Amino acid sequence: MSIEVTPECAASVAVLQALADPVRWTILGVLAEAPRCVCRLQDDVPIAGNLMSYHLKVLRESGLVTTSRRGRWIDYALADDAFRLMASVLPGARSLVTR
Repeated sequence: MSIEVTPECAASVAVLQALADPVRWTILGVLAEAPRCVCRLQDDVPIAGNLMSYHLKVLRESGLVTTSRRGRWIDYALADDAFRLMASVLPGARSLVTR
């Protein structure tokens, strides 16, 4: 038996994979408090700069995090619809989110 993976299914799995990593989960928790630049994020999530960049890239590509430029700094924030997106990828929850 083979399962057809639709583009919608693949996108949902990408969000779930982004959420499933402990480092990314921690970053999301920090960003839920307030937007931060990378240097402030590293105060709360002490990992190497290249790893921080990688994890932020995964979160951006999954639609959970947005960026904005402030002079030479880039601030990261939870996407406005991050909570809706997180809930919508859970099996069976889509109907609850669209109500």
